[in-house]
Amino acid sequence: MAPRLQLEKAAWRWAETVKPEDITHEHIALAYRIALTACKRGTCRRNCKGNPNCLVGIGEQSWLGEIDENTFHNIDDPNSERRDKNTFVGLTNLGATCYVNTFLQVWFHNLELRRALYRFQNSRAEGHNMDSDYEPRTICEHLQYLFALLQNSNRRYIDPSGLVKALGLDTGQQQDAQEFSKLFLSLLEDTLSKQKDPYLQNVIQQQFCGQFSYVTVCNKCGRESPLPSRFYELELNIQGHKNLTECITEFLKEEKLDGDNRYYCESCQSKQNATRRIKLQSLPRTLNFQLMRFVFDRQSSHKKKLNTFISFPEVLEMGPFLEGKDEKCTYELSAVLIHRGVSAYSGHYIAHVRDAHTNDWYKFNDEEIEKMEGKKLQLGIEEDIAETAKSQTRKPKCSKGYHCSRNAYMLVYKRQMGEENQTEESIQVPAVLQKLVEQDNKKFEEWCNEMSDMRKQSVDKGKAKHEEVKELYELLPAEDDQSYEFVPVEWLKKWLDDSTAIKEIDNSNFLCSHGKLHPDKVGEAKRISPKAADLLFGRYGGGPRLDRSSLCRDCVAQRCRVLRLKNQLNEDYRECLQTNRVDVRVGMLSDEPGFWIGKASLRSWRQLALDQLEEDEEKTKHNNSKVNGEKSSSPGAKADGGKGDSEEGDVSEEMKNFNEDILCYHGGLSILESDRRVVSAEVWNKLRMYFPNAPEFTQEHEPCQHCTRLEREGKENEALNRMMANEQKSSLLNLFQEKNRPTLQKWPQETDVLYIVPLYFVDEWKKFIRRPAKGNPVSSVGNSILLCPHGGFMFTYDSMLQGDAQHVCVCKWTV
Repeated sequence: MAPRLQLEKAAWRWAETVKPEDITHEHIALAYRIALTACKRGTCRRNCKGNPNCLVGIGEQSWLGEIDENTFHNIDDPNSERRDKNTFVGLTNLGATCYVNTFLQVWFHNLELRRALYRFQNSRAEGHNMDSDYEPRTICEHLQYLFALLQNSNRRYIDPSGLVKALGLDTGQQQDAQEFSKLFLSLLEDTLSKQKDPYLQNVIQQQFCGQFSYVTVCNKCGRESPLPSRFYELELNIQGHKNLTECITEFLKEEKLDGDNRYYCESCQSKQNATRRIKLQSLPRTLNFQLMRFVFDRQSSHKKKLNTFISFPEVLEMGPFLEGKDEKCTYELSAVLIHRGVSAYSGHYIAHVRDAHTNDWYKFNDEEIEKMEGKKLQLGIEEDIAETAKSQTRKPKCSKGYHCSRNAYMLVYKRQMGEENQTEESIQVPAVLQKLVEQDNKKFEEWCNEMSDMRKQSVDKGKAKHEEVKELYELLPAEDDQSYEFVPVEWLKKWLDDSTAIKEIDNSNFLCSHGKLHPDKVGEAKRISPKAADLLFGRYGGGPRLDRSSLCRDCVAQRCRVLRLKNQLNEDYRECLQTNRVDVRVGMLSDEPGFWIGKASLRSWRQLALDQLEEDEEKTKHNNSKVNGEKSSSPGAKADGGKGDSEEGDVSEEMKNFNEDILCYHGGLSILESDRRVVSAEVWNKLRMYFPNAPEFTQEHEPCQHCTRLEREGKENEALNRMMANEQKSSLLNLFQEKNRPTLQKWPQETDVLYIVPLYFVDEWKKFIRRPAKGNPVSSVGNSILLCPHGGFMFTYDSMLQGDAQHVCVCKWTV
């Protein structure tokens, strides 16, 4: 289809040859583009705005043909949020809380810790009213409820925001994971130690707390000075090491104290050279190794991450590292905590945890949980992330029973307690907590049912809409030479866009001042069949309905007149100019009387006509802000290209209407013949086509009688003023010529009496004498301005000598 501007020109091309009074229904149909060919599907990339018959590209593509019912809604399947059978429950990442989630999963899989928390006395849970939501308050209450949900919830993942909020953590900022682990276990130990149950009081120490001593030996006397200390994890330096055994060995190695670091020996009573080492005395059931991945960089004064590969075994024998004990102390790898990322201040934390019941390995990544195949730990793509491309080193080969990682920052080992204890007993959630879990499961099931109902309603609605669209879209095209109606194309698009609410059909913005369809708005409307219109208006309402009778003949005729006049304006200007020149040379030979026209109007009539046509054209255009029937305001500035040629001159700012420059104040013909001239009837008739409301005066028309009388009276008054001025000038010639004037300095030598008048009066009197025809005679001397408030003369003789005389005129005789 041709571009919109081409369609616009084609719709009005007939106006060049057809007069407004000769317009037929065919011409009106062309203006409204009724007969344009409808576009076929596949021919238009987008809808043709200039063609009211184009019904392609308005959103129908998504409805025609078979449609997947999932397109009728944006609601995910609620069953995707349901926990699968024999799987674990994930934890929601609240922004930057993945490090919290990894520790929670590791602690949840510590069966002794979980069993102990279930024994924690929770009076709030026991007295909870099931009609309201359960809201834990203390850390233990939150952790207890969270573990119960992780064990028996029907949800695929749960929200730990209650615990995170109780801990006072910033969900938008990643904290130090190692510091968090130590602080949380310390807080948990402090809380449980206040319980009456001895098992609860000691569970954190039994599970996580070990003991070592800093032993210092004096080199001179051999005295040993032990300093006992407890630990929850062993912090191991990994820089320069390849495996976990090397890291533990360095942690326990002997350190020399000499020079400034010499040790003060109490036996020797002086500072002596000494050695110091750490002696492991007891180990907990769960042994945590914190690999010091994040270290302080002196050059940058910031922490940095070490991407060193460290090898660690699945089974670790700690007996050789214990002081004074020969028995075996075997640990088995139960969890690996991973930090993915190159920065110490950002990244992502995940946990690989071994299930104590099945010995299967799982990867916990917030909400997502993945079971490893073959009951083997598989670190996977976590090891593909290095600091930079240049620093990537080849992953060393690992022996059987060993693993290698450059991102592991915490290793969790569990002590083997003997063959009889290898099979872990299942832990049951206490009845009180199970009721709370069932309450949450009930809410979840209600939510799933609600979402399913919403999905079903959306699908049913979409299928109904699909059938409606397929039915109505086939009915939309109007047949040639048949009845039709117009509806907004934007409404049709919204009707076909299922994501927006469908409002009633509103055609009010399409109406012209005559209450019919405006020709300019046909590009924003679509012509549809009456049957389709009846169905749409019947289902959605609205109006007014615009059919074939709504095509506005008045608007088309007015637009036709304006277009014709604009096209013939230059030709008429040249003809009028030529005719005026001929009339001037031959002297108006025609017997037909001419017409008066203002010379200023004659010079600038083409620009005035162009302005008038633009104003008329603006009136024919649709204005959404215009109330039906309201007249459009005149256009503002003139077009840059409408200045005309040199003979036109500039349009007077005061003259807005053609021929108003020959009007007097009374609305009649001006008496100033120098401002007007006579043109022939032929020229006047052409001008009248452009200015039908211009003032018209034939050559025989008499000038305004009021102005004529005023002119005559003005001439008589002018003659009288001249005579009066001559008489006054003769009588007061010295005053007028400033000759033989008395002065205050010589008074009273020349005369005894001096008369004083205001200098302002003398100046005004002289103006009248010089130009009596331009003003009126001075009627009063006005000496009152020289009087003080008490009625006396406001100046003294001395004050006038000192300068006040500049305000007065001194005379020898009365004026």
